[in-house]
Amino acid sequence: MTIRDILLAILVVAIWGFNFVVIKVGVAEVPPLLLTGLRFLFAAFPLVFFMKKPATGWGYIIAYGMSLGAIQFGLLFFSIKLGMSASLSSVIMQLQAFFTIGFAFVLLKEVPKLWQIVGALVAFSGIAIMGSEQAAEAKLFPFMLLIIAAMFWGVANIISKKVGQIDMFSFVIWTSLIPPLPLFALSWASEDHGLIINTFTNPTWIGTGSIFFLAYPATVIGFAIWNQLLKKYTAGMVAPFSLLVPIFGILSGVLILGESMGLLAIIGGAVIFFGLLLNVFGARLFAFLKLQFLQKPL
Repeated sequence: MTIRDILLAILVVAIWGFNFVVIKVGVAEVPPLLLTGLRFLFAAFPLVFFMKKPATGWGYIIAYGMSLGAIQFGLLFFSIKLGMSASLSSVIMQLQAFFTIGFAFVLLKEVPKLWQIVGALVAFSGIAIMGSEQAAEAKLFPFMLLIIAAMFWGVANIISKKVGQIDMFSFVIWTSLIPPLPLFALSWASEDHGLIINTFTNPTWIGTGSIFFLAYPATVIGFAIWNQLLKKYTAGMVAPFSLLVPIFGILSGVLILGESMGLLAIIGGAVIFFGLLLNVFGARLFAFLKLQFLQKPL
């Protein structure tokens, strides 16, 4: 990757790391499914009126909008509302890197390297460690929702690669048209009507600011750049940059929200992070070990 593209990838994951704090603050003011729907509503409008429809079929647009917007973010916002911390959520969601690699192998025939497989096994062992603590604290359900959300992020990554050489900024805007209606319907069916009405009749600075940050920097700018990188490079090269998201997420959660993590969460998070490091730097590590072995006298 070029230096410019590396810096763009880091910018995106920095925004996404802080994004978890914004979500945590936002769901305290706005019902989570409603907040998710508003995020994508404002990501689509008014920009959709100034952007031509991307040169791809409605099937891809609908599939991406449902996978990323309605399912992935709907589950993420809901799990945070159920008590998951911004710090821990930022770690779990990065399993999308390994789901992306797995889906790319099955659907795109991008064969993973040995160190990517090892990294995935290490990372998922960290998930097991974290899961044991969440089960003990009766938070296993929202914890599992996060894992499913990460899986659908991986699905969305593959869809963005399948659409081919198109205007990815336009793709992000047009796919943002898809999530609001199903999310608003689910919100009205399952969330407190009084809180929903109050969101519009008595908007707060925190709620409004959360919606606009989630809509523009985190969605429009972040995913436009991310999808452009996925189009330019292999999934295995781009997805691992997400290992920086939990760094920004944890720092933001600790410094802004005063969050803390239990011992098993810290251990599990460290194991997951080590798995992500193997995925990124595995080629160099394996090359170094191979060189050391060849140089070792018989």
